[in-house]
Amino acid sequence: MPGLTTFPPFPDDVPTHPLLVVDYELIKAGDQGETEKLWEAATQLGFWYLKNHGVDAEAQALLEVGRKALTLPLDEKLKYELGDEGGSFGIKAAGTQAIDAKGTRDTTEFLNISQDDALAWPEVIHRTYPDVVIAHMTSTIRPFIEKSLAVNDTLLAVLNSKLGLPRGTLASFHKPEDPSSSLSRCIRAPPCAPNEKLFIPAHTDYGSLTFLHNRTGGLQVLPPGATQWYYVKPIPGLAICNVGDALNIFSGGILRSNIHRVVPPPGEQAALERWSVGFFTRPSDSAILRAISDKSALIAEAAAKGDPGKYQSGANAKEWVMRRTGGLRYNNYKDPGRWNNIWKGTEDTPNPEAMTA
Repeated sequence: MPGLTTFPPFPDDVPTHPLLVVDYELIKAGDQGETEKLWEAATQLGFWYLKNHGVDAEAQALLEVGRKALTLPLDEKLKYELGDEGGSFGIKAAGTQAIDAKGTRDTTEFLNISQDDALAWPEVIHRTYPDVVIAHMTSTIRPFIEKSLAVNDTLLAVLNSKLGLPRGTLASFHKPEDPSSSLSRCIRAPPCAPNEKLFIPAHTDYGSLTFLHNRTGGLQVLPPGATQWYYVKPIPGLAICNVGDALNIFSGGILRSNIHRVVPPPGEQAALERWSVGFFTRPSDSAILRAISDKSALIAEAAAKGDPGKYQSGANAKEWVMRRTGGLRYNNYKDPGRWNNIWKGTEDTPNPEAMTA
């Protein structure tokens, strides 16, 4: 929560899943052991902690901007609402998404700021933002995005090499000068009601890499083959990173885009507003989501073992993101079957919400 320096402790009596801790400084230095650790994390669970990334101050500054934007009067926030067509940038108001097959409305709010808009400022690439965001575009938002972009680009380069791809292959799908749906996000969720069970439904991430900063709990993962959800414990100074659908598809399934969700924080933390900040690297809008089998024997072998349709989506990155974002919108909710199918990604669990909480 913005303004707090201490938080109620994360409880010891809830199921948690350990994540490997990857040292970003060692990754940059080319340390082989750390490279293997990143590879293990990205191919097994698809989630890991990242330390020594150097973005804590920028994340905290962005959180304060998000607090100012998401506490504006509702009529002001609605001027910048994402809309029902699958847009990614602006403000997602509470209640505009469905979170289950019953059509239950969500309670979370997002402030999504386009990477393209921040890097090109004062030129407008995608849309305008509230004045409180514009006032911090160069002092706060751009530094957070630039540093986060550098972190994710470094990780992509390592994964590119491990996949046996020619140097720069993954980077060619993520050129910062090309339009994309890459963005920074500030998320606000209210203190949970007594029967509140879900903030963000079970999903895989839409893009390539996610770089998340949070101080309270609520993120849960469903490991491969598990029948129970596990919390990811927030640890000060450690960001949480994970693989998204695009890398899963590009790699022919080698890199895992694992299913996860967000529920109210456990224990005493449930009484707080839940705030977090993230950066989402997504491919260029025009990039076709397909296994890069023609450039890597490793990927070709992996893709041949899987469902051919899964790794030849036929969609470009923009179409993929718009379908998934728009499919969650409450106004696009039609019936349980539509909700369960139209917005899904590379999930491999038929009914994750039936798993033990």
